[in-house]
Amino acid sequence: MAARDFYNPAMPHQRLDALDALRGFAVLWMTLFHFCFDLNQFGYLQQNFYTDAFWTMQRSLIVSIFLFCAGIGQAVAVEQGQTLRRFWRRWLQVAGCALLVTAGSYWMYPKSFIYFGVLHGIAMMLVVTRFTAHWGRWLWLAGAFVFAINSGAGYTHSNWASIAFLDKPAFNWIGFIGQKPVTEDYVPLLPWLGVMWWGMAAGQWWQARPVTPHPRRLASALAPLAWLGRWSLSWYMLHQPVLIGALMAIAALRSVH
Repeated sequence: MAARDFYNPAMPHQRLDALDALRGFAVLWMTLFHFCFDLNQFGYLQQNFYTDAFWTMQRSLIVSIFLFCAGIGQAVAVEQGQTLRRFWRRWLQVAGCALLVTAGSYWMYPKSFIYFGVLHGIAMMLVVTRFTAHWGRWLWLAGAFVFAINSGAGYTHSNWASIAFLDKPAFNWIGFIGQKPVTEDYVPLLPWLGVMWWGMAAGQWWQARPVTPHPRRLASALAPLAWLGRWSLSWYMLHQPVLIGALMAIAALRSVH
């Protein structure tokens, strides 16, 4: 969620700008990553984005930043008394965009379309974190527990044939799988919920600290990142159609000449 949704004049604006700037950094990194992915799809690069650690690690870090920021954002929202009505209104925006991503990806990649990507995961995790905000410091342990469970998924699947049904698409949203599904983006509850829980725990810890009477303003050089972070959902939905459209236009021009 954009930090502008949580703004309170009594709270130092610096705290929200910093969150937006971190999210904006993730947006910029994501855009560069997707641009390279698109260049690869159009034949300008020769890379394996699905197995090469150089690319898969970047994806994991980008997703982690987004989910961590979302957790902090929820902590700020709860602290500032965001109503459930406002929460569900924002949630519907995220969920609606997730459905649009599914539709668009099915048009481009019918055999590996996105049915539970980052927006789908965020939509579900937002509900979980909203209603577990009262766990307080236990959120740190809950996040660690989620990662511990996920780390044993491969071993459990190889020894307990009775849970093989969790590998079916209908249950992939849980994430306790023995084999990763064929899809262009996959962000299930396990282990990613742990990252958002840690974000909420960090946000609650952050807000519990004493507030300095005159906090430093965000460096002017970071202002563009803060702006980008405030419009992260809109940017997410528009950047790929723009990038792909531009590459398709270039390809069409090249074919003419």
